[in-house]
Amino acid sequence: MIFQPTIIALLLAAGLGLAMLLAAAPFAVAVIRHWNIQSGSERQLQLERRTYLFSTLLTFVLAIQGVALLLFIFNADRMAALFVGAMCAVGTLNINPYGFPALFAQIAVFFLAAIWLVINHVDTRAPDYPLVRIKYGLLLALLPLLAANFLLQLLYFLGLKADVITSCCGSLFSAGDQTLSGNLAALPPEPALVAFYAALAAAVMMAGLHALTRRGGYLVALAAAAAFVAAIAGIISFVSLYIYEHPHHHCPFCILKPEYGYQGYWLYIPLFAATAAGLAVGALQFFRRVPSLAAVVPATTARLAGIAAAGYLMFTAVATVMMLRSNLILLG
Repeated sequence: MIFQPTIIALLLAAGLGLAMLLAAAPFAVAVIRHWNIQSGSERQLQLERRTYLFSTLLTFVLAIQGVALLLFIFNADRMAALFVGAMCAVGTLNINPYGFPALFAQIAVFFLAAIWLVINHVDTRAPDYPLVRIKYGLLLALLPLLAANFLLQLLYFLGLKADVITSCCGSLFSAGDQTLSGNLAALPPEPALVAFYAALAAAVMMAGLHALTRRGGYLVALAAAAAFVAAIAGIISFVSLYIYEHPHHHCPFCILKPEYGYQGYWLYIPLFAATAAGLAVGALQFFRRVPSLAAVVPATTARLAGIAAAGYLMFTAVATVMMLRSNLILLG
């Protein structure tokens, strides 16, 4: 199965990301040790020229991680037809112990790559490149995660066996299952719905406020993280029930299937984009007092906050329309 085109593409994306960071690691160490924008030495000139090259290549490689996340989920869902007992991506990911860890690692890579790309963009807007050491230090910190991501995907795809009987989403997202997924499925709809809309409203309000006043950047990031958790919990607890029009089908993956009109993508894409933008707003707050970024950081975070607010509004609107159009009567 490892020779399927989508699997090869995913392994190439993960392997390319790891290879590029490994290749950039010695250069990153050299930048951290020797970078001095005030120097006119030959070594500094070489570092500056190579920085342009590495930044461009790494921007391309890390930007691919967003596509890789979508492809990973799409492939897991598409391959469900190949395994006995699998109804959606849950069954495929449950084939061996590496499926869900590989998914979570890809999600972590997506968010951290998005934050690095924003920091790199801000750094290139300043004439003295004040964040060069920081962003290359972050690349070294990202290296273990990309290595884990590649290893988990490789072990997962190598462990896919067609003769294995896997479990369906009904067993994982069951209210009677004493796991995190089971506890989320067992959440009472009323308090879950209140928390869902409250967290999203707070995220929109904080992001909108920052876009207008450029204040409260850390609160934007905290609200984004809380909204992401509340959104996923809400999808499992009650939104999915309205989409399936079934009071016991809590799977957050089946909504990605064609028989449900790929409705899940209309939820997840704005949610992930908004969360990445909100987290990036918080990350940039550490650099708002850098003199050469005094104007760049507020302008960038305001735009990111606008993206976050728009993404959460779109997610909320889509989820609300899906529930209003449903024939299921969940709340009395």
